[in-house]
Amino acid sequence: MGESGHLDLLIRLMAMKKQEPPAAGKSVEGQRAAGPGASADMAITLAVTGASGAIYARSVLRLLEGDGRVGRVYLVASDAGLRLLASELGVVAADGKRLPSLLAGGAVKKTEYLPNKDIGASIASGSAIVDAMAVVPCSAGAMGAIASGIASDLLTRAADVCLKERRPLVLCLRETPLNRIHIENMLRVHDAGATVMPAMPAFYYGPANIDEMVEQFACRVMAQLGLPQQKQYRWKGKA
Repeated sequence: MGESGHLDLLIRLMAMKKQEPPAAGKSVEGQRAAGPGASADMAITLAVTGASGAIYARSVLRLLEGDGRVGRVYLVASDAGLRLLASELGVVAADGKRLPSLLAGGAVKKTEYLPNKDIGASIASGSAIVDAMAVVPCSAGAMGAIASGIASDLLTRAADVCLKERRPLVLCLRETPLNRIHIENMLRVHDAGATVMPAMPAFYYGPANIDEMVEQFACRVMAQLGLPQQKQYRWKGKA
């Protein structure tokens, strides 16, 4: 086995060690909701890249703002992400401090915007208190940078920090079709500890409109961050 093969095996073993079975009598979601992070004010990083799907970011931000378990939200967007927000939602903020409220569509109390060029911002350090991070939507390019450990801006550095500190990192990939490079990068970030969660809306619960599909997907993202939502549809089976 070559050097790269040994490294891949080591990463896989570390990821497997991280995934411990839930305690007796508790589901994984129950453990997350009752965990030390969820019982206090959680700090969550929400990142936006240039992949299509700005409406998902808006929905996740609104859920974070409305969740009593969340005390702080850090919002960061790449240059392509800012362009995405402008083209898909009409959100343009001359003053970055206004971006959270414009994206949420109303006043925000918890969210702070951090410029992507500010590589010295708090979330760039593992010593900063951040419980989890979601990249919504996540472009194939951003995922490739994260998979390669290229932390050239705040967004990719914050993601790298989550991986090295063993914190939840949810990457909502929005790309199709996928080439081999994309698939290999998905495997690499998965084996490094991230959750690859493609932006795929569901239809089995009979959504009435696009907003409902988006919100249900956002609820699934929140669950992956350790913040399960009451409004999430739960499949109970059919005879």
